[in-house]
Amino acid sequence: MASAISERVELAKLCSSRDWSKAIRVLDSLLVQSCAIQDICNRAFCYSQLELHKHVIKDCDRALQLDPTLLQAYILKGRAFSSLGRKDDALLVWEQGYEHALHQSADLKQLLELEELLKFAKQDRSAGCEIHVNESRLSMYASESRPHSKSDETSKHQNKLSDISNLCSGSRNVLGIHSKSGDNFEIHKGISDEVGRSLKLVPESGCHTNEKSSETSKNPSKASDKSELCSELRDAPEICCKSGNNFDTDNGLSDKAEGNQKPGILVNDNHDILDLPNHVSESCSGVSNASELSSRLSMIPGNLGDTSEILSKSSNKVNMHNEVTDETKGNKKLCVTRISKTKSISVDFRLSRGIAQVNEGKYATAISIFDQILKEDPTYPEALIGRGTARAFKRELGSAIADFSKAIESNPSAGEAWKRRGQARAALGESAEAINDLTKALEFEPNSADILHERGIVSYKFKDFDAAVEDLSACVKLDMDNMSAYTYLGLALSSIGEYKKAEEAHLKAIQLDRNFLEAWAHLIQFYQDLANSTKALDCINQVLQIDSRFAKAYHLRGLLLYGMGEHRKAIKDLSIGLSIENANIESLYLRASCYHAIGEYGEAVKDYDATLDLELDSMEKFVLQCLAFYQKEIALYTASKINSEFCWFDIDGDIDPLFKEYWCKRLHPKNVCEKVYRQPPLRDSLKRGKLRKQDLATTKQKIALLAAADSIGQKIQYDCYGFLSNRRQQRMAGLAIIEIAQKVAKAWRSLQNEWKHSNKSTSKYGKRVRRRINIPSQNRGGAGCSTSSSSETTTSYGVLEDRSSGRSTMSWKDVYSMAVKWRQISEPCDPVVWVNKLSEEFNSGFGSHTPMILGQAKVVRYYQNYERTFDVAKTIMKDKLFVHSKSDNIIDLPEDKIQAIIDAKNCSDLYNVVGEDFWLATWCSSTAFEEKQLEGTRITLVKMGEGGFDFAIRTPCMPSRWDDFDAEMTMAWEAVCNAYCGETYGSTDFDVLENVRDAILRMTYYWYNFMPLSRGSAVVGFTVLLGLLLAANMEFTGKIPKGLQVDWEAILNFDPNSFAESVKRWLYPSLKITTSLKDYPDVASTLATTGSVVAALSSYDD
Repeated sequence: MASAISERVELAKLCSSRDWSKAIRVLDSLLVQSCAIQDICNRAFCYSQLELHKHVIKDCDRALQLDPTLLQAYILKGRAFSSLGRKDDALLVWEQGYEHALHQSADLKQLLELEELLKFAKQDRSAGCEIHVNESRLSMYASESRPHSKSDETSKHQNKLSDISNLCSGSRNVLGIHSKSGDNFEIHKGISDEVGRSLKLVPESGCHTNEKSSETSKNPSKASDKSELCSELRDAPEICCKSGNNFDTDNGLSDKAEGNQKPGILVNDNHDILDLPNHVSESCSGVSNASELSSRLSMIPGNLGDTSEILSKSSNKVNMHNEVTDETKGNKKLCVTRISKTKSISVDFRLSRGIAQVNEGKYATAISIFDQILKEDPTYPEALIGRGTARAFKRELGSAIADFSKAIESNPSAGEAWKRRGQARAALGESAEAINDLTKALEFEPNSADILHERGIVSYKFKDFDAAVEDLSACVKLDMDNMSAYTYLGLALSSIGEYKKAEEAHLKAIQLDRNFLEAWAHLIQFYQDLANSTKALDCINQVLQIDSRFAKAYHLRGLLLYGMGEHRKAIKDLSIGLSIENANIESLYLRASCYHAIGEYGEAVKDYDATLDLELDSMEKFVLQCLAFYQKEIALYTASKINSEFCWFDIDGDIDPLFKEYWCKRLHPKNVCEKVYRQPPLRDSLKRGKLRKQDLATTKQKIALLAAADSIGQKIQYDCYGFLSNRRQQRMAGLAIIEIAQKVAKAWRSLQNEWKHSNKSTSKYGKRVRRRINIPSQNRGGAGCSTSSSSETTTSYGVLEDRSSGRSTMSWKDVYSMAVKWRQISEPCDPVVWVNKLSEEFNSGFGSHTPMILGQAKVVRYYQNYERTFDVAKTIMKDKLFVHSKSDNIIDLPEDKIQAIIDAKNCSDLYNVVGEDFWLATWCSSTAFEEKQLEGTRITLVKMGEGGFDFAIRTPCMPSRWDDFDAEMTMAWEAVCNAYCGETYGSTDFDVLENVRDAILRMTYYWYNFMPLSRGSAVVGFTVLLGLLLAANMEFTGKIPKGLQVDWEAILNFDPNSFAESVKRWLYPSLKITTSLKDYPDVASTLATTGSVVAALSSYDD
């Protein structure tokens, strides 16, 4: 009690001397002890004296939550809105206050004051001009013509605003003591003409000398409101304001998103940026220099549209003159009065000057001003916060954090210091510390929308999506106009798989401001991630109507068209984007990839080189530069093969294993450069590498073949989130299906002839004995191709040799290699290679990794398989009663944990059963080896940070596993051939072909569990499936059911028969008997060269 009384005495003295900053500190302390409504209003009044209008609004909101009839709060809040140029908001607040005043026993002075405020506000609206009512006119007891004496001001009480006025005038009913300082206290809610001691921060059109101070005083914002800055500004920024001075985390607002706004104007008035964006693909562009940062900084005084009302002591009669420089006139920035550096200038005034300098991006000047203040008082919290902010914008984050820490030591209740230190720590990547600081800041303002906004963005940035959703959801409830909060809420919701809610949040951000370009960009990316190309393209068209030079829109459309297989169209958009932002590495690399795919290797190499020449400043750029190195080599290799027969295009046989391994892993190419043979320069390749005219020529055969391929290839499309319909990939699959069918049919025809003329022997029981069937190779190039070489071992390649004839025969790998080669040429920037053709990494178990959950994020493409995979993992754990540790040691699961396994609802529950990272393996029942179970796919659960897990499937390809599956695939392929050749050969009876269909499905099952490619196994597997069916006179005419992924069906079934049963239900009804294969032009002769293949894949969008 005694300390509270002493603090109130101190408060009276500080207000009497107009030391508003320190008065606020005392009120902060009092409010920590007891949340008194009157103290909240007192603090709002003090903030108004420092022109911290956002703080005024927040304190008034807090007071009105506690007492909705508090007229003082309505008056102050309306004035703050008015000073910020938000006239309609001010009028609405005053009208609300006036309604309350009419219906209650109100202070008549405040009632009349509200009436006067409303009167002038309505006059301003009807006149169509922006005129702020001079606050000295609004006081019913203020003199308009004569200078005020302190005694007059004290006795007449311009405003019965708060306990501060009572306290300072010696009121005993508050403190129970007599305050001597009360005799000298004067309260100014506005600026009186007669005082003549007020500094005005106004644009060039509103700068006046003292001779015009009376005019300025009457309409303190009239001139400034003419400024473009003021007319555009919704919420003027304030440095110590907790409502929007966020200088750290990325809200993704690029300069283009801001359009042509003037310095200091925020597209989103609640948030600014210190940190640079962390993603890609992810799609936020950040600020790149100090001037851009300063244009977003929310700082105080004068808030870009209102006058700065800073009162010096009445004894300090300093004449101040506003000066306007040419630069100020040109830019319509705020003009700060030049002040003589005398001790008579108040600390608050110098503090305001420093803050204004930060607001203008003059960080060095601001720091020198704060340094002067801190020389006199090294622990002055506001100066420390101001200097820390300036240092943060200069990227001197360590020094900034030190300043904020000192401010916290000086005043642990300084919520702003906690918040800003949290922002700086976030910019340094110190996520836990940043969250802790922002959480502490929130203790001082539990309902602060801006701190919730800030913490939500930090949480999103550091992938704590659940926390981000919680904070940002709370933020938009408190601040329903916060566009940035809505767009980040959309990003966070999308990450955790709440797609409908995510779309609503993105659309809400755009509804608030249709010109908010970054919100559009996030929505476009959202639709693209979900594979909704129609909506994505529609959004891009709308964005380009708003700003035809928004480079990100062209990049996003280029990326979308690339994903749809429209490479030529993508090049056009990427080129436009690069004409606007020529150093955009994502666009440059993507355009190179497009040129590469369509066979324009000169342009591709040029763009790859340009990508490599860009300065490195992020890990994302480093990865793209690594890829550019590898892709350039592949482009040069392909160019050298362009006029050769397609069979000689052999990445697996010709490219060094170490190169392929580094390419797949996106590793630094240093070792590759030193150890691996490099491709010859492009000029050598292009001598023999230009597309020949006959490759580009259109013939009837080509037209017919491509039409058939397009129709057949559409059947491979997954109807699931994340899988864009890609015309190029569909044509590739169609051509591969037809070629596989043609080659296999030819092989079967040869086999059938052998079968007919072979010696038929009968066992003593009268049963015919089938001999082992060897199939002549129909692979392009015969034994000269690496995929069909007779010199390779059976274990590695599954090639059989007919010893009686000496001919090499078509193996299962020959069949699948045809599809692999088509996949490689169709999208050359995907590292699709046979895993056993990599370097020694094969021996240590190189394998694929397909996550369903990554941290807290639900992976768009694969999360739909999470529930089934989770249940399979639980089943295996119950059955085997052990799992494997990260280091492959066995972890036994005691029987008393079985119930916990059964009860597990999520990854966290299952992880807690084991207590550490672990993996377990599915199994595949073997057909080749009786009662043997092959290791199928590994299901892994790895903890990632707090509350996050990597829940994925992995497929290790170790030599022993390869041998097992090679034998299984060999047996399965032989079963397919035996089922079709012989009495069934050539049949068009659907029932007769049942065994053929079942055999093809069993082989497909083992392929999907084998997963022998670095990537692309899913599409290759289904392509071969359809090719074999077509070879057996069956064509698939339906579609893969919505939400179903065929490869996952195989992975999550323990034996081939159960997989076959699950697929039969939708596959068999869509099969039709056909002999159309004989009508299709021969793929190998129609598209004989690599160049003709590339031209065929690239011709549909000409």
